[in-house]
Amino acid sequence: MAGEGELKLLGASMSPFSIRVRMALDMKGVSYEYLEQDLFHKGELLLRSNPVHKKVPVLIVHGGKPICESLAIVQHVDEAWSSVARPSILPTGPYQRATARFWAAYVDDKLFPAWVGLMQAATEEERAERLSETLPMMARLEEAFAECSGGAGFFGGRSVGYLDVVVGCNLFWLDALREMFGVAVVDPGRTPLLAAWAARFAATAAVRDVAPDADDTVEFAHRVRAYNAASL
Repeated sequence: MAGEGELKLLGASMSPFSIRVRMALDMKGVSYEYLEQDLFHKGELLLRSNPVHKKVPVLIVHGGKPICESLAIVQHVDEAWSSVARPSILPTGPYQRATARFWAAYVDDKLFPAWVGLMQAATEEERAERLSETLPMMARLEEAFAECSGGAGFFGGRSVGYLDVVVGCNLFWLDALREMFGVAVVDPGRTPLLAAWAARFAATAAVRDVAPDADDTVEFAHRVRAYNAASL
């Protein structure tokens, strides 16, 4: 497509929201320039492109226009490249699209803060308490998977779709939680459908090229914890 080379993505390799957008761009076969951002020392381009939240990701489209917030970017990518010979990322039916958007908001508004809370808990007692609050939320996501997948392998049915990307971009952080604290948020005993889906999704092309190394994730998580502790 003409002008694709003008696309720039401001992101961070450890940001699940940046990874979400990279997955969507790769699924659509869109070429772009990726610009890694230092989230501890934010640069002028990021601050100018997203002056409201000052966060990644930001997709800078043709003419230098920025699009902020990962869910908005993924939907833009799906719509802007709807004519390419690639499947739609969002469901095609109006009801299914609305349902997918609802659960996407649930992931970002409810589950992501819960996962961050587990990572940032100061004591094992606090982490155990937060886990007890998180597990019922995961049970609801298990139910959502059963509904959205229709018995197939992915939230999107037989192939990776919108909710797969929205949830799946967080899997490497959940793996870090297990590695660092022994906390299993996605557990075969409690959420067997999600556990099987996570293994299936992790093996897809959407993940292989953008997911960070497990050791790097744990190292970065320790750095974030130290940074947050020093800021108190």
